[in-house]
Amino acid sequence: MDSHEQLFLRVIEAGSLKAAAEQLGLDPSNVSRRIATLEQRLQVKLIQRSTRRSTATEAGQLYYQGLRQLLDEQLALEHKLRNSMEIPTGLLKVAAPHDFGSQFIAPVLQDMVLNAPDLNVELILGSQFEDLRSQGIDVAIRIGQLQDSSLIGRHLGDVPRVIVASPEYLAKRGSPQKPEDLAQHDFIFYTRAQAAKPLPFGLGKDSRQLTVRGRYIVNSVTAIRELALAGQGMHLGPLWAFRDAIKQGALLRVLPQYPQASYPLHALYQSRQFVPAKIRLFVQGLAEKFPSRTF
Repeated sequence: MDSHEQLFLRVIEAGSLKAAAEQLGLDPSNVSRRIATLEQRLQVKLIQRSTRRSTATEAGQLYYQGLRQLLDEQLALEHKLRNSMEIPTGLLKVAAPHDFGSQFIAPVLQDMVLNAPDLNVELILGSQFEDLRSQGIDVAIRIGQLQDSSLIGRHLGDVPRVIVASPEYLAKRGSPQKPEDLAQHDFIFYTRAQAAKPLPFGLGKDSRQLTVRGRYIVNSVTAIRELALAGQGMHLGPLWAFRDAIKQGALLRVLPQYPQASYPLHALYQSRQFVPAKIRLFVQGLAEKFPSRTF
């Protein structure tokens, strides 16, 4: 809404050109000229002028009511937008890997909802979310190396990885003594791509690419853990998913003398000059909930 229109509202509400000019610190003749310019543009007389009062014509009253409503709606919208930068509101749509999202992301979203009555959340579990904008996703949680993109990436920590197998499987098939022995064992893979490529093994001078085989491809860490517990093969995966089973002795670490590379964990969101509170506080909540930065 331009200044001529706002000035017209001020004149009607002040009761006269002179009173409006005094409120705004303007010369009354300047106010009069600007109202005349507005009337000329609209091709209608808006104000009946007198020395003491300026009253709206019938057309002016209609114009005033419409402008007043528009301005009030504009102010309400701007207030809502300003609040959205400070208070989480609306819908927060988060995408995260299935098992990781269930264990680590859902509790953070639960805390946000409890503390933000005007916030709704949608947690989408899976990994096939490449275009955040077209899919309406506010934040995507990624585990692994990031590709170059226009997205903002907040590094939240690292995900250590281990090779595990059940004691029964190792008793039956033998425990590997060196990395090359892994080629004689069955692996359980998370994705078809993982099964098709050599296994990245080790760190630093011990890093290498090993060709391994397996009969299972399962895109659920929970299901993979159950298969490993049942003696169906080995798996190279996130330590957090197998930590309890390892402590209980239900799964054993394979070749623990060869540490595996950790995967970085990032929260990705669209590049914006002003980040809404729902996104900013969600990412901040993740960082605060896991201060060790190791999952």
